[in-house]
Amino acid sequence: MKRAILAALLILSLALVGCASGAKSDTIKVGWFGALTGDQAVWGENEFNTVKMLFEEYNAAGGIEVGGKKYKLEVIGYDNKGDAQEAVNVVKRLTGQDKVVAILGPNASGNAIPIAPVLEQAKVPDIATVATNPKVTVIDGKVKPYNFRVCFIDPYQGAVAAGYAYDKLNARKAAILYDVSDDYSQGLREFFKINFEKKGGTIVADESFNGGDVDFRPQLSKIKAAKPDIIFMPYFFKEVALSANQARELGLKQVLMGGDGWPSDQLISMGGKAVEGSYFVNHLDYSDPAVQDYKARYKAKYGKETELNGYLVHDAVLLLVAGLQKAGKVNGEALAKAFEGIEVQGITGKIKISPETHNPEGKDAAIIKIVNGQYVFQEKYAAE
Repeated sequence: MKRAILAALLILSLALVGCASGAKSDTIKVGWFGALTGDQAVWGENEFNTVKMLFEEYNAAGGIEVGGKKYKLEVIGYDNKGDAQEAVNVVKRLTGQDKVVAILGPNASGNAIPIAPVLEQAKVPDIATVATNPKVTVIDGKVKPYNFRVCFIDPYQGAVAAGYAYDKLNARKAAILYDVSDDYSQGLREFFKINFEKKGGTIVADESFNGGDVDFRPQLSKIKAAKPDIIFMPYFFKEVALSANQARELGLKQVLMGGDGWPSDQLISMGGKAVEGSYFVNHLDYSDPAVQDYKARYKAKYGKETELNGYLVHDAVLLLVAGLQKAGKVNGEALAKAFEGIEVQGITGKIKISPETHNPEGKDAAIIKIVNGQYVFQEKYAAE
């Protein structure tokens, strides 16, 4: 009798394990990583919050259907502290320990570039959000098979900034101040310079600093002596605010211009009057009707406004879901193949992933001006 009872209990326990395994297989695990500490934490928190909100909405509606079966979505997120080596460590953990089928993020090119070997070994695709350096998806002319993104890239962004400065702001002499330690800043500086000179403009000063610097006066003094029409600052909001304030203190009155590393509430609060009248290239118009529903849902849930990163990771989630449905199976290798050539209408515009570059083709850029402490859309501007 005891043996019979033990046998029955063993069968029951195996059945329960089977049920638990089955329940687990009905959940698709997705990774996310970004900076949740440090200067860029405001962006990382915004991205992670958006992913959690969207996954909750999908799950509340019954989940997503893949290959005729319903699945719930689960996000597993980690803080990489904005550090490249920590990005590699986190991706190893997500792919090896957590067994995610895909990863969303990061927003920084310097963190997105080094993770490619880990993704390829695990056969897990990654969708970067605001990582704009060309090397994120293509290296030495060869596409990285598991790296994708939803944003336009630095060559295009640099061409847009240079074209707008020359054609619309009538700048003929430009100065550049950039972060020599950052891939994003280096890339944007390079492509602005190439395209501004191609237009017929002259770079009269080309000054650099290292990430973490807080005193930009030596470089700004050289820029002042060069008498540019415009100063291009292709780096992130904290350093933009600090350097802009110091530029104004030194008597520099030129128009300041930057890229998509600028927009943040902290730029306005820290930069104040120093950034008033400045221009930057962005991924969208914040007043576009297409983004209002997401903005309202985010604010209702978290009690604050979304940042730029939220819009891009929103569209990364749309791309992920469309890719899973196209693949018809929960498999990283199949998902990566499904992303190639896929087309999704996002809130930041139409996203059509090129099989040759894994970048979205033909996304418009928005020119934003800071007016009375507000981001004011000027126009959509396409580089020639």
